[in-house]
Amino acid sequence: MGNSWLRRLSPSPGNSSHKLFCFPHAGGSAISFGPLAKCLGSEFEVLAVQYPGRQDRRQEPLVGSISGLVDGLLPELRAAAEQAGNFSIFGHSMGSVVAFEACRRLEREVGVRPRVLFASGRRAPAAAQPALRVHLLSDRELVQHLLQFGGTPAALLEDPEFRELILSVVRNDYRAIETYDCGTDAMVSTPIVAIAGDRDPDASLAHIAEWDSHTTGTFVAKTFPGGHFFIDANRDPIAQLIREHCARALSR
Repeated sequence: MGNSWLRRLSPSPGNSSHKLFCFPHAGGSAISFGPLAKCLGSEFEVLAVQYPGRQDRRQEPLVGSISGLVDGLLPELRAAAEQAGNFSIFGHSMGSVVAFEACRRLEREVGVRPRVLFASGRRAPAAAQPALRVHLLSDRELVQHLLQFGGTPAALLEDPEFRELILSVVRNDYRAIETYDCGTDAMVSTPIVAIAGDRDPDASLAHIAEWDSHTTGTFVAKTFPGGHFFIDANRDPIAQLIREHCARALSR
């Protein structure tokens, strides 16, 4: 793969008429979107972003800022987006902000626009951010934070080698998101669909509703049952939501 940023999760492009670019959460990797890609089936060609410093890019240095991630990703994303014609973007947690920045850059610098930007499990950049600075926590505190949010099996965090690796990646990613500041006037023209778990304390319905202030396009906010990693228990309804909103955007 070299330093390629995109991983195809669909078996093949096939008859897919729509590309969906997916951006993972802090500490996450492209493969986290595999189950969602399976639910979407052949209607979508799902391409997930692989950030440096993990999985098959683990030998590469971590990137410690949102702007740095988008700088590295943009050339490959641009080429794939221009080739696609119809495409949308889906980000979860930190990935929502990386996706938003990528969307801004595509609109501003390339002149192409996704059909829909799906922002999942993350309060809007304009919303008040959590007071807790996760990237400054001790290792023990960071482990407790990960256990509280779920998404990382406790047994893996008990393994010293894995724990050292994952804490380094997670701390880096939280530093990127917690030092990100796009300003309250950062805008896209892409329609935004914001979703979250109804038991996620860091991304309530009120928090995600503020994504409306970042688009001149249409906006929808919706919650699903669950906490921060609500996608795991709601893949089929989320896949249906993606289908419906992409179809609606194509019909405009």
